[in-house]
Amino acid sequence: MSCSEQCQMSSNGVKMLILLAVTISLVFVIFLIWILRQKSKKVSLKGKHAIVTGGSSGIGKEVAANLLRRGASVTLIARNQERLSQAYEDLKTCITDTQSQELKYFSLDVGGNYEDVKSVVEKATCGVSVQMLVNCAGTSVAGRLEDLSIEDIKKMVNINLLGTLQMTHAVLPQMKNNREGSHIVLVGSQASLLGLYGFSAYCSTKFAIRGLAEALEMECKPYNISVTLALPPDTDTPGFAEEERTKPIETKLISQTAGLYSAEKVATQLVEDTLCKEFFSTVGFESWLLRTISAGMAPVTSLIELFSQVLLMGPFRLVGAGYLLSFQKIVQNCMNNKVPTKKTE
Repeated sequence: MSCSEQCQMSSNGVKMLILLAVTISLVFVIFLIWILRQKSKKVSLKGKHAIVTGGSSGIGKEVAANLLRRGASVTLIARNQERLSQAYEDLKTCITDTQSQELKYFSLDVGGNYEDVKSVVEKATCGVSVQMLVNCAGTSVAGRLEDLSIEDIKKMVNINLLGTLQMTHAVLPQMKNNREGSHIVLVGSQASLLGLYGFSAYCSTKFAIRGLAEALEMECKPYNISVTLALPPDTDTPGFAEEERTKPIETKLISQTAGLYSAEKVATQLVEDTLCKEFFSTVGFESWLLRTISAGMAPVTSLIELFSQVLLMGPFRLVGAGYLLSFQKIVQNCMNNKVPTKKTE
């Protein structure tokens, strides 16, 4: 065997060792992160206080139930007094320690007068700081832009965007002063990353929530405050049932290509991701695919996710293009078949 061949074999051997070392290191890092995530899922919230907007039903109510079972005290905020009272009665059974936990509620339009928002936050936090704010309050009226009333558009902007801004604005100074490792959750939607037929106005508010989350994360990180952007898929809630009443047929057909998830499953994932200080919180393959494609300049809070984005963003773009073509075909077929595009009865 010649010297050059020996050198080549030696070089190949070194490369194999380096590759093996890198592979083992990556596996070790992924395993370590997984272990840390499991510990985070078991974090006790005893003695902590959380505010949940939109807490009278749906995802917000299930988030409150999850937090109570973990030992936190919870303040519910929503507009409907009757549903709030019922939610209060239902959630009392989730309290695990009546000595240390407290459950209270306030009726409030988070997108209304800011002085009212500030007053309720002051009452909710009187004598106790807030470690978690979960902005679940939201509404959706589906329909082509020209079919929506200006009142419906303003309603979505006020509740989905302004309400989130006002609640966060009212709570943030206290969180920054405490520096206790607080959490802020902004509940967006898959529609925060993807524009869909029949959701022109709704998507506008939810895209804005993503921008808010990314900027807020940069502002809050020095104060040990994590920001999580929840991107739930279609979820079986009273709000979803109401939304179904106004969806154009095209929107319904597109929505049927994905699954419908329970509010409990979405809420459980939201809480776990928040405690792990993840920036994105999603449920289901479609949501994971969408957030991978749309990562852009989003904050990096997980090495696993960063590696998957680097490796999969290109291939997933092709998959996403396939989804878009199928959606466009649905819209075109509805037009060709002269299916009414007005609000469904």
